[in-house]
This record gives sequence, structure tokens and C-alpha cells, in this order.
Amino acid sequence: GGFVGVLWLGARAVATGEMSFGDLASMVLYALYAGSGFGMLAEVYGEVMRAAGAADRAAEVLNAEPEITAPEHPVALPATVTGALEFDDVTFRYGDETVSALEHFSLSVKPGEFVALVGPSGAGKTTVFRLALRLFDVQSGRIVLDGVSAMQADPRDWRQQFAYAPQESALFTGTAAQNIGFGTDNPDEALLENAARMAEAFEFLAEKDGLATDLGQKGRSLSGGQRQRVALARALVRDAPVLLLDEATSALDSESEAAVRRAISNAADGRTTLVIAHRLSTVRRADRIIVMEHGRIVEEGNHDQLVAKGGLYARLAELQFAEG
Repeated sequence: GGFVGVLWLGARAVATGEMSFGDLASMVLYALYAGSGFGMLAEVYGEVMRAAGAADRAAEVLNAEPEITAPEHPVALPATVTGALEFDDVTFRYGDETVSALEHFSLSVKPGEFVALVGPSGAGKTTVFRLALRLFDVQSGRIVLDGVSAMQADPRDWRQQFAYAPQESALFTGTAAQNIGFGTDNPDEALLENAARMAEAFEFLAEKDGLATDLGQKGRSLSGGQRQRVALARALVRDAPVLLLDEATSALDSESEAAVRRAISNAADGRTTLVIAHRLSTVRRADRIIVMEHGRIVEEGNHDQLVAKGGLYARLAELQFAEG
């Protein structure tokens, strides 16, 4: 608007002889400079306001009081946790929901045991993981690790005994070493490399720049199977006694699934492992398969035993392998 005004007034002044054409050209140039300057100031103001909003949100998150707090006199976990995990008659529901996500759920996992949780969507499998990590407290029953109840332990100490690889691997811009070591205090290169080898990730990283490989934004330089193995390496670098894997082979092709299955087999060696899987080929080698429905355990056994029973697991297996 200012540029048009200067041009209009200057044109009239040139027409009446009050201003020369050179003066008009100078005024138009100055108007352009002033307009672009104000435009840049407007952009800077917009960026400042967006940054202020983000800072307010970050401060809100940092200042939030956690609902899960340590008891006044927390019970210390053993110096060496073996990974004996037990759910004792656990009932849990989210918020004000009337239907329980878990109903009188009892499960005892021995140290070093590989247990798979299967069942239809909404059966409560992910809830088991959330409660194991103590992201929520149960309404009744208790969860025990090596004889210590989750309600009696310090949440920070409790969660350090678990390594978790989610269904959606959250990678960020940076190197493979930074992504694998995220959440672990000052891991050395040998530890990072060992975790990458166990997760079957070191081979494809070595084809690039090794642990210095830049993964790009959200790990976009990697395939789905490679991202899943990097996420598994991040869980393994913690060297926790209990490993939780949520849908580790979801949405993968056959070759990537086979690589992730090998990585899971490596990871499960010597530690208690719980795996959630819809693809039953992932859990065939499990010591025990827990079949869940409506927050309860409806079947339990190994793959051959459950198929022979002809129950829910057999139906899921028949549907899946028929689709395959």
C-alpha cells in the first residue's frame, strides 16, 4: 500500500513539475527497501510468536507433576535383578471407562523366559506392557519384580529394569550412535556396537559410515526393517533384565521380518522377554504363548499345543496362514 501511495503521489508530482523523474525513481526504490524491511520484520515476529508458543508448551510439560510418584519409604530392588515378573490378579481400567482393560489377570514369567502375548486387537496386550513399565497404577492386584511390588519401588529404579522397543520406532535426526544411545547415560562405542550387532543392525550400518551414519529426519534413510532393528538396538544398549517388544515385525516384508526375528532371538538370550505379536511366525519359538481376549488369559502353551487345542489361537493361525 505504501509503495502504491508513493508511486501515485510521485507520478502526480512529476506531471505537475514539482518532482523530477529521477527523484521519483529514487523514492520508489526507497519504498521498495522499506516494504521489504517491514515484511522481514513481520516474518521475524511470526517466528518469535511460534517459538514463544512452543516454549510455553515445553515449560508446561517440564513443570507437570507426574501422577506416578515414589512412596515415602521405597523398597530397594535387588542389586542383581533376575527378571522374575509376576502379575497377581491384576484388574485395570482406563480413566472413567466401565469396561476393564485387564480383568483378574495373572501371569508369572520366570527369569530368562521368552513369553509371547497374542490375541485380537483390544485384548489388553499393550496394557500389560504399560502396567509393567508402571505408566499406570492398577486398581487391584499387584505387579511384582523379583519379589518387590511396583507400588513399593521407586518408579525410576523400577523402569531401569525394563528395556522397551515400541511398535513405531521413534528415530530422530542424527547419527546411528546418537539414536541407539538415546536414553542411556554416556554409553561407550563398544557398548553401542555390541547392541547394534545383537540387533542385526551393524551390518547395514557398516556399509555406510558405521555408527557415524546419518539416519536423516525420522530415520528416512533406512527401510522399515532397518529402523526396527535400530530401535531394538536402542533397547538392548540398556542391558536391562526384562525386554518388552511391541509388534516388532509389524508391516515388514518377509526378508526384513526374518532379520528382525533373528535379532529378537539374539536379544532374548539371557534375559526375560515379553513380545506382543500379531504375526504368529514371530512367536513360534517362544517358551510360552499367552492368548488373551477381553483382558483375560484364555489359552496358554506353545505353538503346537495351542494349534492342537483348536481354540482361539488355532483360529488366528488358520486365518493368518490362509491369508499368507
